[in-house]
Amino acid sequence: MSKDGETTSADDDDAPEANASDFLRRQAPYLLVLALALAGVTYSNIAHSALSGYWEFIALLTAVVCIFTKWDSKHDRRARFRLVWTQALHWVAVLVAMNIMLLGGVQQMLPAGASSLILLMLLALGAFLAGVSLLSAQMCFLGVVLAAAVPTLSWLQQSVLFFVVVGVFVVGLGLAFLPLKVRG
Repeated sequence: MSKDGETTSADDDDAPEANASDFLRRQAPYLLVLALALAGVTYSNIAHSALSGYWEFIALLTAVVCIFTKWDSKHDRRARFRLVWTQALHWVAVLVAMNIMLLGGVQQMLPAGASSLILLMLLALGAFLAGVSLLSAQMCFLGVVLAAAVPTLSWLQQSVLFFVVVGVFVVGLGLAFLPLKVRG
């Protein structure tokens, strides 16, 4: 801005880039949790193991994200203390639920690939409820996306053979008609 209150053309050119980078910076903690959670489900489906320590880490990371993203909005010490303790209790409850699902007796009743999807669903529920508690649309959205990933990953896991057959069919059609196109 110049001294007389008018914006300069350089400021107008930088504003969209600054807004986009600021937006990405604000969303980075949520995107990090989402990427790590989806990577964990993908890996555990391939490895056929629950990765309990990994899920506990993701839950703790999500708790830290909840506190970190709302810290600046809490201006007094009492409000910050309340934020930390309510989120700590919330995420301890999620961790307890996750560990109950990982008990040996419970694991014996579940198919091998189900554990990671159950842990992801518990993480999704925890993230959504934390978002409701904190009035955070981003955290609620993270919870919804994680919850939507559960049936999506389950469906993809069951549909891999279908996708392979369709891919082979499409490649076969392409190879069958390729010589006709080249000759004509």
